[in-house]
Amino acid sequence: MAILSDYQEENQDQTMEIIEKEQENSSTLAPKEEEHSSSTPKEEKLQPNKSNGLDMENYSWGQSLQEVTINVPVPPGTKSRFIIVEFKTNTLKVGLKNQPLILDGEYFKGVKVDECYWSLEDQKEISILLTKQNKSDWWKSLFKGGQEIDTQKVEPEPSKLSDLDTETRAAVEKMMFDQRQKQMGLPSSEEIKNQDMLKQFMEQNPDMAKNFGNAKMMMPNSRMME
Repeated sequence: MAILSDYQEENQDQTMEIIEKEQENSSTLAPKEEEHSSSTPKEEKLQPNKSNGLDMENYSWGQSLQEVTINVPVPPGTKSRFIIVEFKTNTLKVGLKNQPLILDGEYFKGVKVDECYWSLEDQKEISILLTKQNKSDWWKSLFKGGQEIDTQKVEPEPSKLSDLDTETRAAVEKMMFDQRQKQMGLPSSEEIKNQDMLKQFMEQNPDMAKNFGNAKMMMPNSRMME
């Protein structure tokens, strides 16, 4: 004859086994859900147009390292007095009077307002020129939150590279070199510079270089002793 306390303990043991199995099942399902969420494809970056920008539905834009150009078609015969263009350091508004704005957004990066211009071409297109504040970066998009281009596929015109000032040209050449190195899985210009400096130091100071090598070998032991 079973004792009541023993019967209760057996039921408790069975209940605990059921709970543990449920917990194991739920824990095995969790990683699958995480894997599913992490496998969600990210939005791919687009191939730049020939002007290193994008052709959009109502406008197109392009860029050099120094400037951004925007072309906005308008109805033929449009007069300049009907055009609205508002330049600000971080935002741009473009449109026609008494109509919804064609462009209204925050630049991908800041511009120099005093060096931004617009003109009406053949009464059918607004041409806009923006001067970048930072002249060593490619914009991924015209506006923040907009469709992005793959800046590694940007192709600056070689003929214009020679027209840049010394500082900007050096920055462009360094950036192009680093992009090529990255694509080939090779060290960047900064990493190569550091490697050359270390090599030169070791050649000029062989004794210190030897001690430096020993110190690196002893480092794991010293950490273990700590």
